[in-house]
Amino acid sequence: MTSREIRQSFLSFFGRRGHRIVPSAPVIPHGDPTLLFTNAGMNQFKDVFLGTGRRDYKRAANTQKCIRVSGKHNDLEEVGHDTYHHTFFEMLGNWSFGDYYKREAIAWAWELLTGEWQLDKDRLYATVFETDDESANTWRAETDIAPAHILRFGKNDNFWEMGETGPCGPCSEIHIDLTPDRSGGPLVNSGSPLVMEIWNLVFIQHNRTTDGTLENLPAKHVDTGMGFERVCSVLQGKTSNYDTDVFTPIIDAIARATGIAYKGETNQVAMRVIADHIRMLSVAIADGAIPGNEGRGYVLRRILRRAARFGRNIGMHEPFIFGLAPAVADSMGGVFPELVEKQTYIQKVIRAEEENFEATLDRGLEIFSSVLERTSDSKVFPGDEAFRLYDTYGFPLDLTQLMAAERSLQVDTDRFDHLMSLQRERARESDRMKSGFPANEMKESLSDFGDATFVGYDMLETPAKINRIVEGRFVGLDRTPFYVESGGQVDDTGVIEGAHFTAEIIDSFKSDRKIVHEIHLLNGTLPDRPGVSVNARVDRTRRENIQRNHTATHLVHEALRRVLGSHVHQQGSLVAPDHLRFDFPHYGKINPQELQAIEDIVNEKIEDDIRVYTEVDLPIEKARKIPNVKMFFGDKYGDMVRVVFIDERFSVEFCGGTHVTSTRDIGLFKIVSESGIASGVRRIEAVTGDGLRLYIEEQIRKAEGLDEQISRLLEEQAGLQHALGRAYVQRTAERQVAVLPGSSRAGVTAGAVASSEEAVREREQLRQKIEEDIIAIRKELSTQRLQAESSRISEVIARAASLEGFSLAVGRLDAASMDELKQLGDALRAKLRSGVGILGSTIEGKVALVCVVTDDLIRDRKFNAGAIVQLLAKELGGGGGGRPHLATAGGRDTEKLDGVLQRAGDIIRPALSGGGRSGTN
Repeated sequence: MTSREIRQSFLSFFGRRGHRIVPSAPVIPHGDPTLLFTNAGMNQFKDVFLGTGRRDYKRAANTQKCIRVSGKHNDLEEVGHDTYHHTFFEMLGNWSFGDYYKREAIAWAWELLTGEWQLDKDRLYATVFETDDESANTWRAETDIAPAHILRFGKNDNFWEMGETGPCGPCSEIHIDLTPDRSGGPLVNSGSPLVMEIWNLVFIQHNRTTDGTLENLPAKHVDTGMGFERVCSVLQGKTSNYDTDVFTPIIDAIARATGIAYKGETNQVAMRVIADHIRMLSVAIADGAIPGNEGRGYVLRRILRRAARFGRNIGMHEPFIFGLAPAVADSMGGVFPELVEKQTYIQKVIRAEEENFEATLDRGLEIFSSVLERTSDSKVFPGDEAFRLYDTYGFPLDLTQLMAAERSLQVDTDRFDHLMSLQRERARESDRMKSGFPANEMKESLSDFGDATFVGYDMLETPAKINRIVEGRFVGLDRTPFYVESGGQVDDTGVIEGAHFTAEIIDSFKSDRKIVHEIHLLNGTLPDRPGVSVNARVDRTRRENIQRNHTATHLVHEALRRVLGSHVHQQGSLVAPDHLRFDFPHYGKINPQELQAIEDIVNEKIEDDIRVYTEVDLPIEKARKIPNVKMFFGDKYGDMVRVVFIDERFSVEFCGGTHVTSTRDIGLFKIVSESGIASGVRRIEAVTGDGLRLYIEEQIRKAEGLDEQISRLLEEQAGLQHALGRAYVQRTAERQVAVLPGSSRAGVTAGAVASSEEAVREREQLRQKIEEDIIAIRKELSTQRLQAESSRISEVIARAASLEGFSLAVGRLDAASMDELKQLGDALRAKLRSGVGILGSTIEGKVALVCVVTDDLIRDRKFNAGAIVQLLAKELGGGGGGRPHLATAGGRDTEKLDGVLQRAGDIIRPALSGGGRSGTN
């Protein structure tokens, strides 16, 4: 059987037995902060097991994309070296949610393995939890497995728990004996590749409480998981997963790309690692992950850099891994179509990361080799150097460990971990400097408040009753129109008015149906008891601006996908009254043409006056089937969802926020910035409504500010030209800011935006042109001044004194900068046959000195210009230093300069008697 046939036969088998065949969840878990990646088929049903969610079916089956590269299930070091561990794998699974239980699960598993797939019954073993008589008896009663092949094991092997608390239960694992003589019974659960686990049947029947005791659950569930790659190896009669048709197309692509045959241990290990890693990278990137410096992004970076290092082992010194993505798409795209749809994007992301690492890989390898040379007598690679490789050259610790292990060395991970903890603490300290979430104490006290009904979708003002007041600061209402921050949309503000008070809403908190508002009393006295009637009113203008920006955000999301590609999805957003912000994955900077295309699409949809409408309480499974529907990255959804439509052919998104009723209500949309905020993550900021008016006003102020700069620059230009003795050429600039059309509070037009931006552009161009002219004039002025002062160098040499057998030339010249004074010093040194030269000047109200020493005095008498100039600077309240042949210094006491230059010989004599060697080199 081919791998595709094996996968389909599993799904068909359970489909015939009443199971809903559900799609694989993304490997990027939505709404589960405990997981970096989806690592088991049960992840998408975790809420069902916890009792917080439900489905409209009781039986399910699928093939789930899984990644295991960290934490408890970390198989990274085995990948490629053995034949059956992977960073990415498929898990075939079937589930029962309070429906069938052990009898059916065990009987069907046996029927599929031995009936449908014809596996040798004598090679199969079933393990059960040591006290689970029910499972052991079911194996005997429902199957014809050899009784001696039913083995009991303890908690570590045969009891499954979701966490320290929560749903749990015994499990029954099925192992296959691959020994030539069927003698593998003693090897079950020993970790031997000759006896592998291929299927785990988990029976969730208990709840672990906080005190560690087990309670029986009201409903019992079945959760099974079978390693797809392993079962393909078994059914295809291979001794290695990498020899199955799951991997051979990818390994063949590696062989073509590298020109290396899949022979020999070194080549085979490297090619297996690369084949495994490109599958993991392709799937993760297709589902929204991107290489970076933190979290799952760093995991991807580690995996890609590990693959690149193994590429070096087979002679690949240029990026090539990205070229393997089409082979992955061809192999797996039939079951995971996103690999085909996003193939180009996947390649671009991987290539950019490869090129980035290639730039530092050689230098990192040099550092690694140099450390080995310095520590050749040690069997431990220093933790400080491992951290340096990580922090400076991007070498993940496991990559350094891999290279060290190849030389029979261990890395000092304790020291590395210590340095990492110091770095994290510095980062945490930095975070602490930022403002925290206000009133955190209330988040833990929400349960004390009554439930509230949110009515703010349909009304901005409503009568309500107070159900609780705490500290005269927090108020709960039985119904409220105030939106609580969620999905990027900020809180509403407004007022609550009672018979004897008015209070401003300044913040809000929510947990389930509990909503609490933080208030600031404007006047009057708050009531001392609940039940008082009030009127709650949202700030209408602010809400309308927020709604404009929120609907515009949906338009931006789709416009980005149409211009940049389907890989774009929301990774964060802010919907505020004055602007919107949208973060998304993308491999490079967005060029001006692309930005304009995005902006044009949004404004076209605004001009089309499209109706914006919502459907509420849609079953999530039904909502997921809506064509082109978008689910926000990282959001957790319940059984019933709210979906916002802006022309069902353009934008359909799960969303709990508030929106305008028609796109025309947005008015006009303008992108004001595009930037990168992290590796592979871009940010667009834009404005609409009042935010757009503020943007235009800011452009006007910027133009006026540029006018003032231009005026000052023109004056400076005139002064410099006068200093050169050249005729003053009057440059004029348009100084008056025109009245911009449409800039009144009544509305904003595209012409107004363009006019304000053009005013800034014109003035900025003029300012830059004048600055360029000034630079040219300053350069010319400096040249003339140097020419004039250089003529005085001969005078300084002519007045030189003889000191201890050499010439000491000292003078005060006119210089506009230290660079000019150094150039004059170079000229003095060139004309001195043998001697020391000292020049002084005053620059911008401070003393400047330069000292030069000829080569013969440096060679024969070890004079050092740095030591000499330090003694002079000390007399002038300053300091300095430099190289033996030329050094500079500065000082504060300008009035003392002439006297110090006159006494220079006496002042520097101590440095000469000591050979001038006390200075810096």
